[in-house]
Amino acid sequence: MSGAPLNERSALELAHLLQRRELNAEHLLRSCLERIHLREPEVQAWTHLAEEKALRHARELDRGAVRGLMHGLPIGVKDLFDTMDMPTCYGSPIYAGHRPAADAASVAMCIGAGAIAVGKTVTTEFATFKPGKTRNPHRLTHTPGGSSSGSAAAVADAMVPLAFGTQTAASIIRPAAFCGIVGYKPSFGNVARAGVKSLSETLDTVGCFGRTVQDVGLFAAAMTGDDRLLQIERASAPHFAVCRTHEWHYAGQDTQRAMQDAAAGLSSGGARVSDFPLPEIFSRLVQAQSEIMAFEAARSLAHERLNHLPAISPALAGILKAGIEIPMEQHQNNLKLANSARIAIDGCFDRFDAIIAPSTIGEAPEGLEHTGDPVFCRMWTLLGLPCVHVPFTTGSTGLPVGLQVIGRYGADEQTLQAAHWLQQTMRR
Repeated sequence: MSGAPLNERSALELAHLLQRRELNAEHLLRSCLERIHLREPEVQAWTHLAEEKALRHARELDRGAVRGLMHGLPIGVKDLFDTMDMPTCYGSPIYAGHRPAADAASVAMCIGAGAIAVGKTVTTEFATFKPGKTRNPHRLTHTPGGSSSGSAAAVADAMVPLAFGTQTAASIIRPAAFCGIVGYKPSFGNVARAGVKSLSETLDTVGCFGRTVQDVGLFAAAMTGDDRLLQIERASAPHFAVCRTHEWHYAGQDTQRAMQDAAAGLSSGGARVSDFPLPEIFSRLVQAQSEIMAFEAARSLAHERLNHLPAISPALAGILKAGIEIPMEQHQNNLKLANSARIAIDGCFDRFDAIIAPSTIGEAPEGLEHTGDPVFCRMWTLLGLPCVHVPFTTGSTGLPVGLQVIGRYGADEQTLQAAHWLQQTMRR
């Protein structure tokens, strides 16, 4: 057993200890709760803590048989996911005190695999752009990103080893980057979305946060029942394609330096590294993603828009107004463009194993009034590809910086393998 405090250890190490009965679930949970009590007044990652319920659950697990992959692991549940025994407010005053009748499917899967839900983590308003109360644990005056702000901050600050996230534009990759942890957005549709508040049927994806790539593989295996996601050791070095994207002019010096360092480090570590310029069709995808998101949000949030408009922030109200004005023909053309781009990018993966690309413009920006620019994630989300943010360096002011590893649609096992290889190589 490593010498680090329990709340700071990787989920994979903790899972092995718990399943071998070398660690009690209650002991681990109390270590996490101690950290929450210490840091929550400053970080503010949680909307609801179910401390007594979680402790009862931990004691039950300690008395009974091992339940599954996540036996005894404390987790945070983004407040976009329905939970039958905790309030679910979706980041909006419209749903204050709301109590769903059932857990979201992904939450139920993880609890069935032995996870302990510690509480609900802060989300931005309906997973859009109005910030919640959460602060970046590395520097409290800076944003943790969004929309999965509370989940990313809770994992980064060692409050829990794992937490749920969702991504419609950049809501897993960006907060993972700003908080310096691993964020995993699976292939679109891999994780059931039942019981997760819908924003965009074309884009919404359920994912997770952890401290290592192996941690998020464990979490995803429990969410999906796909045990292949546990097997992420590669026998040989991957072939990485360096993709600066058509949005490269937005990249700050810290992101540019991270791309250079990664290409050099991966090459010296034995990987093949090639440049991959995107075809012209991909230059239109960021705009298409923005329009698809607005069009579908205006319809997914029709009840709230039509019945509770004064309780919606001006920023979101503006997005919904713009979305309802987009003609159906324009929306269908955007969907056709996305489908053509998916076909084009799939063929490119015949030439390499994974893409490395920017996750964010740079370090987490100062201020809590915004969550950062999602520009480097919109395209990959629209394409539905598996994405893993891997932190491995710091920027000019000492805040975390990393890159995302992007894989072929449906090749999540291979994408996690490549991300794990990158994380191990860049740590040396």
